[in-house]
Amino acid sequence: MIMNLVVAGLVLTTGAAHFAPIKGEPTLTANPIYKKAALPKVSCKAVKGTTKSSTEKYIQKVVSCLNTAWKGAIDDFQPVKVIFKKDAGSCSGSSGVKGSYAEICYTSIQVRLADDWIKARSDEKVFAALIRTWNGVVQGMTGIAEAYWALPNDRTGEDVAEQTHRYFLQGDCLAGISARSLGRKITDFSKVIAVMEPKELARLKHNGKPANRVFWMKKGYQSGKPGACNTWTASASKVV
Repeated sequence: MIMNLVVAGLVLTTGAAHFAPIKGEPTLTANPIYKKAALPKVSCKAVKGTTKSSTEKYIQKVVSCLNTAWKGAIDDFQPVKVIFKKDAGSCSGSSGVKGSYAEICYTSIQVRLADDWIKARSDEKVFAALIRTWNGVVQGMTGIAEAYWALPNDRTGEDVAEQTHRYFLQGDCLAGISARSLGRKITDFSKVIAVMEPKELARLKHNGKPANRVFWMKKGYQSGKPGACNTWTASASKVV
């Protein structure tokens, strides 16, 4: 089951965190998905127009392509559906977002469409948001999300910050894999990262330093293998 994590309210305190690699949590550090081969290249001819209908079709197509790309890498994979919602309610802390957003909610991807996505001629923001949201699918179905949420911490801010960075940087890496599998050409990773989250959530900085976000997304994109995204055993310098 995909685990829904409400993390938007998490407070990270400042200070010199130790950021030691996680130990004693094999679901995080030695997950079976890390041994899977590179994801296949998927022909995904998704075309976004500037109407609500065409945008909905585009989103459905991209998610369908992601289902195809990842089904061989995740044990007991369950196809993910898209639900378009009209209300402002959220199950993952996105209730303060005024425009469009996508979020993982249990076993579906829920999308609220507004003019910012519908009328955009470029699919850049929509695609970036979808591959970011898909991270919740991978981390949920592999047990990583549940194991992350269950990690003990000292509640001083140091352990919380470390665990949060490792979890969300892994998501950036997985997003890179998704983009590569769907044949998306990326030359400026920082540009993609900048539009992954709604602007209202970007201030939370769950992923750590921008340079490390680029490092992990690029690593996933270049490798295409889930094993490239094991942030849980990475050195401190790569998860701050």
